[in-house]
Amino acid sequence: MSDTPTRVPLQSPLGRVRGLGSAKQGSHHWWIQRVSSVALLPLMLWFILSVATMGGKEYAEVVAWIAHPLNATLLLLSIGLAFQHAASGMQVVIEDYTRSEMVRMAVILAVKAACALFGVLAAVAVLKIAI
Repeated sequence: MSDTPTRVPLQSPLGRVRGLGSAKQGSHHWWIQRVSSVALLPLMLWFILSVATMGGKEYAEVVAWIAHPLNATLLLLSIGLAFQHAASGMQVVIEDYTRSEMVRMAVILAVKAACALFGVLAAVAVLKIAI
């Protein structure tokens, strides 16, 4: 009698038939979502408080505020994290609720492209004012 234990497969019967297993991306995606949301919390509080205190100020004062290096840096960081977080969150929703693989891939690519485009446009706007 052999002393080797028998191996019990961890995949479901349907997974074994399809040959599908873990994509090994779930925990990384989950961590990116959590880290970006924690980083966005103080950035969004800073942004909301800053915009609230600028009520009634002249255009030149607002432009000067954006042009300040610290404010421009924090705005760029907020823009990058917000659009990355939005694209990542939308990807999860699309993956969970879209059946067709082709439609799923097309929509995910469209969302990522839109987030990248709008993120770059927002960053260019801040940089145009700051430089």
